[in-house]
Amino acid sequence: MTSVSSSTSSTSTTSSGVSITTSGTTNSSSVDWSALIQSAVDAKTAQATTISTSITSNQAKISAYQTLQSDLKTLYSGLASLATSVVNSLATNAFSTRSASISSTGDASASSTLSMSIKSGAATGDHTLTISQLAVAHKVVGTSQSSQTAELGYSGTFSLGLAGGSTSDITMTSTMSLQDVVDAVNAQTSTTNVQASIVQVSSGSYEMVLTGTADAADITYSSTSGDDILSKLGVTDSSGAFTDVLQAAQSAEFTLDGIAMTRDTNDISDVLTGVTFNLLQATPDGTSLNVSIETDTSQIQSALETFVTNYNAFRDEVIAQQATGTDGTASSSAVLFGDGTMRNIMDALQNSLNSTVRGLTMADLGLSFNENNELELDTSTLSDVLSTNLSGVTKLLSAQTTTSSSQLSVVNTGTSPQSFTLDLTVDSDGNLTSASVGGDSSLFTVSGTSIIGASGSIYAGMAFTYSGSTSQSITVTSTSGLATQLYQLAKNYSSSSGALQTLITNLTTRDDDLQQKVDDINSAASTLQSQLQTQYAKYQAAIESSNSTLTYLKALLNSSSN
Repeated sequence: MTSVSSSTSSTSTTSSGVSITTSGTTNSSSVDWSALIQSAVDAKTAQATTISTSITSNQAKISAYQTLQSDLKTLYSGLASLATSVVNSLATNAFSTRSASISSTGDASASSTLSMSIKSGAATGDHTLTISQLAVAHKVVGTSQSSQTAELGYSGTFSLGLAGGSTSDITMTSTMSLQDVVDAVNAQTSTTNVQASIVQVSSGSYEMVLTGTADAADITYSSTSGDDILSKLGVTDSSGAFTDVLQAAQSAEFTLDGIAMTRDTNDISDVLTGVTFNLLQATPDGTSLNVSIETDTSQIQSALETFVTNYNAFRDEVIAQQATGTDGTASSSAVLFGDGTMRNIMDALQNSLNSTVRGLTMADLGLSFNENNELELDTSTLSDVLSTNLSGVTKLLSAQTTTSSSQLSVVNTGTSPQSFTLDLTVDSDGNLTSASVGGDSSLFTVSGTSIIGASGSIYAGMAFTYSGSTSQSITVTSTSGLATQLYQLAKNYSSSSGALQTLITNLTTRDDDLQQKVDDINSAASTLQSQLQTQYAKYQAAIESSNSTLTYLKALLNSSSN
């Protein structure tokens, strides 16, 4: 708006636009150019604001999808130990863990006589063990010396070691003491397996003791040059025999299930596969140890408890995304309200839980839904079924794989069990050269007699051993238990190529496109603002020029009138 009146002249300008007031001595002109420019820019950026709102909404959905994705990853990770029931170097599971109990008959103390360590997958069963004698190391001693630090005055070289092992030459000079000899011997222990020590028998009386570090092997000695050092120290006599044997080397002797055996160590790991017996002392006559190796069912219970926790965490997140307000419409935080993919995942998990496998259901495990539709585990019911029907529980939960030939043994079922025909090729020397399915040999790798599913294929995690010597085709049949089904569902939906990731990727791409539009609009608005500022500045200059002319004309008219 333009007005004319008498006033004092003034001019002002703002950085965001043009806001100028100009007047001569007889008039003034005022136009709010900044408001005009801002109005035009706001009209231009209104669409960008709307688009930014959509971006924010999409980001909230992406975050919600990522939470579901994370919960599903936690769910299937916790199910891995229940999804497969066969163990090898590729995997371990809850069904393969073992525990052992040891009891004794007679006066033997079980805990003082034997300890054990058991690897996953060891054969279960009961065994009887008696221990006749422990394996011990050879130990000899020399005669008394008056000092452990005084120079002995002997010089020479001798060879030391254990029977059947490596020896090492040890050199002594005349200035060396008894302690120096001990240090020289111990410096070679890693090679000789012989240790030296000094025993102070009394004040001014010291004896050197040599001890083998391996059981059931005699110490060997020979003087190679100079003084016969060990003879000088009274460890050996003139013939080279040890003068005082504190402990003779001997092997461990024991009987397992009626079979007598000997070993050169008290740590017996080659009798039962996956089991190490640590012999601590001999059993008294007429007594024996009873060893029972069983499946550690506490691991199964722990894995099921973890599953219940993880399942309910995912379920709670789904329920939170279905929340409504007091007016019955979706809650502002329920950004995935009515989402079909989320609903499909929940339905698929519940359908698997409600399925029957080999006549058993989740109720047989003590699993059930409470009044709030939360999953619960009755540990008492589970304990009962684990003690009475462990094989049934294993089949209900895990993947099971069988073959049509006894020459093809299942080592691992994997967590994606498949039924197929495995074609095996053996060369003229009887060596296994390839394993293929439908003519594709890249699906399995062969190493010796081992056949392993290729990483990234549907057979990944599966493993077999072949004992045959001819080429043949063998049928492999697999079934999925409850845990296997749930594992696969959770893994597939949360994987990098799963349904949730597809939604996340699509929304991210959409946001990138929308953000580009926002950037384009804001850029155009910025350009418009610069153009309007330049244009309106010209307008203002024209107005100021007109006002100046008007003031001049008024002055002329006033002069003529006077």
